[in-house]
Amino acid sequence: MAETTAAPGREAEPPGPSAVCAPRGGASPDLSAPTVLETLRRLDSGPRGLTEAQAEERLARLGENTGPAWRAASWPRLFLRSLCDPFTAVLACLGLVSAAVLAWNTASVILLLVVVSCVLRASGEHRADHSTAALRELVATTATVLRRPDEEAAPAAREVPVAELAPGDVIRLGAGDLVPADVRLLRASGLTVHQAALTGESAPVAKSADDLPRAAGGGLFAQPQLCFQGTSVASGSATAVITATGAHTRFAAAHERRTGRPEASAFERSVHGISWILIRFMLLTPPLVLMANAALRDRGLETLPFAVAVAVGLTPEMLPVLVTLCLARGASLLARTHGVIVKRLPALHDVGAVDVLCLDKTGTLTQDRPVADRALGPDGRDDPEVLHWAAVNAWWTLQLADLPEPDALDEAILDAVDEDELTAYDGVAAVPFAPDHRLALAVVRTPGRLGMHTLVVKGDVEAVLDRCTLPDDERERLRALAARQADGGVRVLAVATGERSSRWRDYTLTDARGLTFQGLITLRDELAPTAADALKVLTNRGVTVKILTGDHPGTAVRACLDLGIVVTDDAVLTADAIDHLTDAELAAVAARTTVFARCTPEHKVRITEALRTAGHTVGFLGDGVNDLPALHTADVGIAPRNAADVAREAADVVLAEKDLTAIAHAVAAGRHAGGNIVTYLRTTLSSNLGNVLAMLSAGLLLPFLPMLPAQVLLQNLCFDAAQLTFAHNRPDTASLRRPTVLDPRDLLRFITGFGTLNAVADLATFGVLALVVHGPGRGLDEAVFHSGWFTENLVTQALVMVLLRSGRRTAPFRRPGPVAWAALALAVIGLALPPSPLGSMLGLTALPAVYYLLLTAVLILYAAGLQVARARFERDGGGGSAPVGRPGRSTVPGAGSRLS
Repeated sequence: MAETTAAPGREAEPPGPSAVCAPRGGASPDLSAPTVLETLRRLDSGPRGLTEAQAEERLARLGENTGPAWRAASWPRLFLRSLCDPFTAVLACLGLVSAAVLAWNTASVILLLVVVSCVLRASGEHRADHSTAALRELVATTATVLRRPDEEAAPAAREVPVAELAPGDVIRLGAGDLVPADVRLLRASGLTVHQAALTGESAPVAKSADDLPRAAGGGLFAQPQLCFQGTSVASGSATAVITATGAHTRFAAAHERRTGRPEASAFERSVHGISWILIRFMLLTPPLVLMANAALRDRGLETLPFAVAVAVGLTPEMLPVLVTLCLARGASLLARTHGVIVKRLPALHDVGAVDVLCLDKTGTLTQDRPVADRALGPDGRDDPEVLHWAAVNAWWTLQLADLPEPDALDEAILDAVDEDELTAYDGVAAVPFAPDHRLALAVVRTPGRLGMHTLVVKGDVEAVLDRCTLPDDERERLRALAARQADGGVRVLAVATGERSSRWRDYTLTDARGLTFQGLITLRDELAPTAADALKVLTNRGVTVKILTGDHPGTAVRACLDLGIVVTDDAVLTADAIDHLTDAELAAVAARTTVFARCTPEHKVRITEALRTAGHTVGFLGDGVNDLPALHTADVGIAPRNAADVAREAADVVLAEKDLTAIAHAVAAGRHAGGNIVTYLRTTLSSNLGNVLAMLSAGLLLPFLPMLPAQVLLQNLCFDAAQLTFAHNRPDTASLRRPTVLDPRDLLRFITGFGTLNAVADLATFGVLALVVHGPGRGLDEAVFHSGWFTENLVTQALVMVLLRSGRRTAPFRRPGPVAWAALALAVIGLALPPSPLGSMLGLTALPAVYYLLLTAVLILYAAGLQVARARFERDGGGGSAPVGRPGRSTVPGAGSRLS
């Protein structure tokens, strides 16, 4: 059913080659201008189709009509790809250094960690690939084609597999059919086509075979003569000639533009920055240790194992394992409980970092069907009689015109009335809606009026007004009334009636003249039932939603207002205005704009890139081929399960349904995982840096090594193993309110401050040890020193785990979680290992009781210092006001830039 809006929408045109594939070779010509005759000549075909021999020859030359090839990466390939991860590369370098100095135990442990990390990541991505493969849908299986045995024979219609179609074949299309290839219509009757797979808009588009000129600015999909693979017939029937198959279709063209290496995601950029910090420290620490010991203590290469141990101690060996565990656990939970598939594990962190979500309104904010809004009389006031006559027209048109199913607008009207009101009439005749006349006619017998028939007409406002008897000024007033309603974001239909004497001959549209105008019916998009609640959740989590739609701006604004989204006049931008803005101007304007209307794929890409330039982490939800460029441009591409194949494959995250609630769940899972990763990095790196500073200081102050290499590696391994429990940490609700971002500069500031505090605690412990070490020999003095510092290191690291982890402040009296138990185990090891038999094997010994008393005082002061430093850090911006933008870009607030 046609409707009146303020301006028609422009169809979006995806990138790719021309929709025509000429069998004679050469470049594919554009079919926007050629007539039917020119098209058939170019394809060397005719209205009767191809012969069997011609079809076989073209199939052999041009290939089968199959979609773009897709194959999931094998597990070994995914394993090798995971070796390129920067965290894994850091560990591999440490392993090589350890092997070079013959520290085989250290090298073996590091190698094991590398293998475990790669296996976890490869397995998770392999499962995601298989889950995505199970979601792939066939575009079509068979098609009705006209083929001839030879040139002289008459064509016969038969079903053939879609793969056997060739350019030049003539096919028949009916309601419900999937278009199997790109075609040019030869004949069409009431044909409307769903192009959502290509344009993302759910409303069917009217098509015709007439050689009409191309619509100005409408793009290729606005051509009424053309239909494309991946679309479906909503109503009517047609005969068409195939112009392109297989890789030459518009549906497959998107794959041809997927060239070059995609830009690194937000998580990957952060990982690279952190990895380079670690690599610099790794490369700097051993030479410093060697030079300092050689210059001040006259110790040479014998300190090389200790220098390597210090470098290993600085870098957390469990880093790639914990990152993979956090992301894999969150992705598994999402898939199991909410049907959300994370195709790349790093994408889960990026979802948690998203602070701007771009989406279309259809299917997310609104459903794919309208609902009746108001019934207005000619005076503009509510009049239920208008809805009554509109329902009579819809009911009897459906009953008498033998339609396969009601039109979406008719269905909305019928849902708004009682069916008993409609069965009181007797239907006489009906003329269904068609794109050429833009209205529907129903003729009924009105109860109590013998010998009279009532004509009820409903459809496009202009078409109905042309059939009414009205003064010119009244006609203009009604046009203005309809335009005002359309500007409010609703669809508008006009209703008129007329009385005629009963007769036996058929009624036609020529009888619908001199009618009485009854009024207007307005219909709005039905809101998605979960959209309002999901928007509140996303807003509370610091995610700003922006609408990028091809619809009229009034329609999008109306949906926003119905959902409680405040949209001011300066928060709406149309494509025409975007075209006049530079990239820098668009980046400034996009931040305050909520609705971007009349968008083509090129506009969506520019808007997405502008938001990213402004420092935002952008998620883009799309389901059509036209969304493919924007899906690649965004930090996180999101697609629903029923999206076009190419869009679903390009997405980083696949949703079970096109539902904002699922995105809210994904954001929560991403922030949980990201928060735990940030907590782990800050805790372990600050503690390790403090230990390294203390080791360097002690190495210069003491006549012996402050700790043996085996003891350094053991305490570091215990600490990292305990911190694996951060993957199961329960962050507080505050960590969900703002994005979690890994910022290398912020991380360096954190670990420098808290690492220095840790080093101060270690130096204080040295002073305590200087007071209590009174052994008779130097060896005993060394063993006591090593044991005292070993114990203090593990206990202080346990304190760091408990006091700096996120989530502790929301429920301080709840049952201890995995992190608390792991910290307790770490402290027990630090206290129990030195006096044990195993401790003596490692060069450790029992400590005097006075040491534990003095150590307790140091730990109390250290814990107080941690609390004060944390409070000051958060007050200075640790709560989320630090810049999280990319280098060279303006910054925006982000909670993830500080420890929650």
